[in-house]
Amino acid sequence: MTPEAAPRPAAERATPAIRLRPARETDVASIVPLLLRLKRLNEEFDPLLKVRDDAEAQAEETVRSQLSDPRSVVLVAEGSGADREKVVGFVRAMVRERPFYAPESEGVIVDIYLLPLYRRRGVGEYLLSEVSAALKAKGAGIVTAEFPAQNEIAVRFYAKRGFRPVTSIHARPL
Repeated sequence: MTPEAAPRPAAERATPAIRLRPARETDVASIVPLLLRLKRLNEEFDPLLKVRDDAEAQAEETVRSQLSDPRSVVLVAEGSGADREKVVGFVRAMVRERPFYAPESEGVIVDIYLLPLYRRRGVGEYLLSEVSAALKAKGAGIVTAEFPAQNEIAVRFYAKRGFRPVTSIHARPL
């Protein structure tokens, strides 16, 4: 077995107790720094994803807008122990129409982020399961995830859970 494939001790596999709930307006200040961490990580994967100077203001506006959008889902994960009632992760998703394909509505996960302490413990899978259920409740017949193509961590995470590439976006600077 490779070190990556070796089973982890039970204590490491235990999912930290988290509370997952719909985000509220009062959570925006906690979500924005996490969203910016994710976008800066994306920038490391590809220079075409350079984070703008006004990214903080854009993040705040985007999250606030999604909180009031009935086609959007924004969930926050609150930690346990010293992190009790602290936002340690979030997921943002939306339902959009597929005018040429069936099913007609698609649930799109646009961002999912957890602080490192909460990774590799089943929390991400739990977030994925819950956001998928929320998207289905809003009428989505398929769930997709958008992330940088060079983010091998995300590729493995989603592939392990049955996701596969459907479309590609290719880019070049002008």
